[in-house]
Amino acid sequence: MSFSDISFMKRALALAEQALPNCPPNPAVGCVIVKDRRIIGEGYTQETGKAHAEVMALRDAEQRGESVEGATVYVTLEPCSHYGRTPPCALALMNAKVAKVVAALKDPNPAVAGKGLKMLEDKGIEVVCGVCSKEAEEMNIGFLKRMSTGRPFVRTKIAMSLDGDTALENGKSKWITGELAREDGHCWRARSGAILTGAGTVIADDPLMNVRLDYVKRQPLKVVVDSNITLNPELQIFQTGKVLLVCAKYDIVRAQTFEDMGVEVLELTGKDGKVDLNSLIEELGRREINEVHVEAGPRLNGALAQANLVDEYLLYVAPKFMGPGRRALELPAFTDLSQVPQFQFESIVQIGPDVRYQLRPLK
Repeated sequence: MSFSDISFMKRALALAEQALPNCPPNPAVGCVIVKDRRIIGEGYTQETGKAHAEVMALRDAEQRGESVEGATVYVTLEPCSHYGRTPPCALALMNAKVAKVVAALKDPNPAVAGKGLKMLEDKGIEVVCGVCSKEAEEMNIGFLKRMSTGRPFVRTKIAMSLDGDTALENGKSKWITGELAREDGHCWRARSGAILTGAGTVIADDPLMNVRLDYVKRQPLKVVVDSNITLNPELQIFQTGKVLLVCAKYDIVRAQTFEDMGVEVLELTGKDGKVDLNSLIEELGRREINEVHVEAGPRLNGALAQANLVDEYLLYVAPKFMGPGRRALELPAFTDLSQVPQFQFESIVQIGPDVRYQLRPLK
C-alpha cells in the first residue's frame, strides 16, 4: 500500500461522504479514476435508482475528454456484480478497460460478496482490497451491519446539561444546546433511513422530526412508538413525509384516522402492553433501513438500552447546570458497579459552546 494509494482513497472517501444524505438504502460510495498520477474522473453514489459512484466517475472522465483505458480506479466499496436497481458497476469498469481497481472493502451484500472483484480479476484487471478499510467501514457502518445481521445500526442522540438533564423539571427543553450542535444533529438525521421517537416526545415537543438541510433531497421514514394509539393525528409529525406509527394493540377505530391520512399503522405486541422493540428493529431492517436515528424521551431511550439495541450514543452536552430535571434514560437501580453498562469513546468534539461525545458499548 503506497502513500498515493492512501491519498487517492481518502479523496474517494471524501466523495462518499457527500453521498451519505441521499443514497440510502444504497451504501455511500466514492470513486476516483487516476491515470499518470492525475485524477481524471470522480463520482459518488446518487439517489436510489440512479447511477453508482463508478459510473458517475466514468461519466466525469468522459466529460473531461479523458480516456480511462489503462487507468487505476479507487473505490470505497467493492464494485457491484449483479443487476439490481442499476446494472453491475464491475461490468462498466471492465467495458471501460481500466487496468487496476483498488477497493477499500469487500461488499458483504450476499449478491456481491467478492463476486465483483472476482469478475474484474477474471478479466485480467489487477485488484487490491483493504486500503483505508477502517475509514470505509465507518462510512457505511449501518449498511455493513444490515447486510451481515439483517438489522440496522441504531444511534441514539441526546442533548443534555452538565448535570445530565434533558429538560427542566417542568418539562421545558428548548433549547439546551446551541444552534451549531442542533445543525450537527440534523446531519446525523440526514444519513439515517429512519428517525425513531416515542409518544412522550411527540406530546411534549410537537416536533416535525425531519431533516432541515438544503442539500438533502430525501427525508427519512419517521417512526413513532405509541403503544395504545393515543396521539392526536393533528400533531406536526404526522403532517409531512412518510410515517410509521407502531402500536402494541391495533385499534381499528383509532388506526383508521391515521391510515386515512396516509400514516401506516403497525402492530408489534410485546410484554406488559408495550411495543416489541426487538421486532421493530428487525422490521426496519427488512425495510432496508441501514441506520436508525433515535430522538426520544427517557422511557423509550431506557427501553432500547435495556434491550441492548443501541449501537451508538451521540451525547451533546451543554456547559450549563439545570438543577432538578428530567434524566436522559430511565434505567433500573443497579446494586453493584459491575452491573453498570460500560462504553468507549469513539470521538469527543467541541461544536460551538457544546461538546459532542460519540460512545459505543464495550464488547
